Amino acid sequence: MNVVINYTIHELTQYTRGKLHQYFPKIAEPTNLALDSRKILSPEDTVFFAMHSSHRNGYEFAKFVYEKGVRNFVIEKKSFEEGKLAGANVILVENSLTALHYLAIHHREDFRYLPSKLRLPLIGITGSNGKTIVKEWLNYILQNKYSVVRSPGSYNSQVGVPLSVLNLNPSHNLAIFEAGISSPGEMILLEKMIRPTIGIFTNIGLAHAAGFRNTIQKIQEKLKLFSRSSYLIYCSDDVVLDEEVRRFYKETVTHNKQFSLCNWGKSADNFLQISSLRKTKGMTAITAIFKGRKMAVTIPFIDDASVENAIHCWCTSLLLDVDTEETIQKFSTLYPIAMRLEIKEGNNHCTIINDSYSNDLHSLGIGLNFLAQQKQHNSRSIVLSDILQSGLKPQKLYADVSNLLQQGKVDKLIAIGPEIYKCQKEFSSIPSSLFFLSTDDFLKHSSPTIFQNESILVKGARSFGFEEIVSFLEKKVHKTVLSINLNALVHNLKEYKKLLHPNTK
Repeated sequence: MNVVINYTIHELTQYTRGKLHQYFPKIAEPTNLALDSRKILSPEDTVFFAMHSSHRNGYEFAKFVYEKGVRNFVIEKKSFEEGKLAGANVILVENSLTALHYLAIHHREDFRYLPSKLRLPLIGITGSNGKTIVKEWLNYILQNKYSVVRSPGSYNSQVGVPLSVLNLNPSHNLAIFEAGISSPGEMILLEKMIRPTIGIFTNIGLAHAAGFRNTIQKIQEKLKLFSRSSYLIYCSDDVVLDEEVRRFYKETVTHNKQFSLCNWGKSADNFLQISSLRKTKGMTAITAIFKGRKMAVTIPFIDDASVENAIHCWCTSLLLDVDTEETIQKFSTLYPIAMRLEIKEGNNHCTIINDSYSNDLHSLGIGLNFLAQQKQHNSRSIVLSDILQSGLKPQKLYADVSNLLQQGKVDKLIAIGPEIYKCQKEFSSIPSSLFFLSTDDFLKHSSPTIFQNESILVKGARSFGFEEIVSFLEKKVHKTVLSINLNALVHNLKEYKKLLHPNTK
């Protein structure tokens, strides 16, 4: 993943607590940060963090991206070889991951010191399961009111969290970040980077249990994410979780007077009291009492996990005072998260990447990175909708979009929506581009034959109904299909790993 940054090489040296070992003023200041040597789209303005691990020497990758044209590096002192990166800016640090953490902490602090009226709410999500689903559903529910930045995919680790935080920019007025840990002591580091104002504890289960003595210790470690938060949302019906949260609250409120519990469940003293759940024909109607007022939402799922995740989202929207009729209606159109970035076989020897459930600059960059990894075709295309609620003026927004498409080496653009239609001149550098006012307009005046032997990213805001375009382009076959559930495979792997001793290699 590449992250857009706005720091000079001297600022990066200061904020990573490194030493500028080699400096050449004629080298362009970096505007992108990368950790993965395979996903660098614009080498000349990228700073590469050479990350080390037990099985990876980051400096070897630094030499590889140097050959690709990268000229800004953050490298650990112990691995740097003099003379190997001639003519490049090199920041030497003790530990590359720690340096990345320092940079993310500084970046988050910048937003903390904004004037109070401009200070954005930042939602931190932890728990055993459901973090990514709650994050994506919150983005969908709240995106009409807020310009949201969120963790890409399941970026909730010691590497994923700083990359997520570094995506914060002044155009955002709401952030949603995940935090996942597998052993004691990790959450303290994540809390320093995220510093959430609103916390969500999804649930507690068996995931990542091997690193903890017991469930109690795991809850206590995860709760450390909220030591400086103003609110914590959780389900009080889980007796063990509720007991530990209340103990944490008593300890925390002594030094954090603003801390409040926003719990939900059957009890009448909850922030949101759930009065009934009625499941029929694939739908669940959830009725609750909030501040003495009876309310209801309906979701298109009947499984307990989806109901729990939806109620976390409902509590959050109420806390943010976003309980409009439009918001209530959005709960009835929540979607399965597994369908994001889904690969399908298209007509005319094409490959379709379906990401038709959200669209913003951040997720567009992720989609383009994914598109660039598809090597089965020489040509890359994108079907793109208007980007809603970006906080940017249209000309600036679509100029930025055009730059992303150029970096992603997109050959063909199909643009759909009234705003992007008005900004056609911003895309003059794309080799081939067509513009339509609506999805219906495209479907009426197009044929699947416009795409031939290419990879196609279908990227659109939910309101544009791009699932119709995916169906339009998808190859229709009538044969037995092997379906592999990767989530189930990951679950099975984790179950087997729990049977091993933690030190087993």
